[in-house]
Amino acid sequence: MPEPQTLAGRPPSALARLMAGLADRPQVAPGPTDTTLTPDDPGHPEYHRQARARVALARWETAAPRRYRTATCTHPDITTWADRAAPDPDTAGILVLTGPIGTGKTHQAYGALRRIAEAGPRRFEMIATTAPDMYGLLRPGGSERGSEYELRRLARIPLLLLDDLGTEKLSEWTEEATYRLINERYNQCRPVIITTNLLVTELAAQLGDRLASRLAQAATIVTLAGPDLRRGQP
Repeated sequence: MPEPQTLAGRPPSALARLMAGLADRPQVAPGPTDTTLTPDDPGHPEYHRQARARVALARWETAAPRRYRTATCTHPDITTWADRAAPDPDTAGILVLTGPIGTGKTHQAYGALRRIAEAGPRRFEMIATTAPDMYGLLRPGGSERGSEYELRRLARIPLLLLDDLGTEKLSEWTEEATYRLINERYNQCRPVIITTNLLVTELAAQLGDRLASRLAQAATIVTLAGPDLRRGQP
């Protein structure tokens, strides 16, 4: 019968030899870690701005008519207004684009909204409508949800484009409806873009002294001139 062996008498196991070898190795201090974020890293401000811009551009494209989905704004006064509205909409005020038919007012207006979306604002929601369509909604029976609901929706949306203001027949009702909308947005510091074929003086005369006062206080007025760009377009 073989003699029993104690653990002390056995040779060291492979694991023990490995651990002993590791203990004998010289200790190396860890090197510096680069924790600098790049624009492609979550947590970097540019990463999140680009993410917001993608969402905003998708909303802009949904709201923009097909003809204006390639719109850009090129007029320096309009780009300045858009660059102010993107980070701080409370200070943007009203943008009024005037000029004859076909001078690119609607194109520039959609381009301004696109530029705001590309900036990646904290919040991007917009409604774009023509003045005749707006009045159609606000008239009794124009909306299943009621005219007051539609007026509140237009007044509260963060960004509003009101195209072709002044083309409708003048009446006390249109003057009052327009004043209520613009005055509410003015009081709440919500930006609005207005395009019109009328001169500002003509627009003010048509829409009344109260609205003229609001435009004088808060409007950036840009006059576009030139030939009718729509001639020859399909």
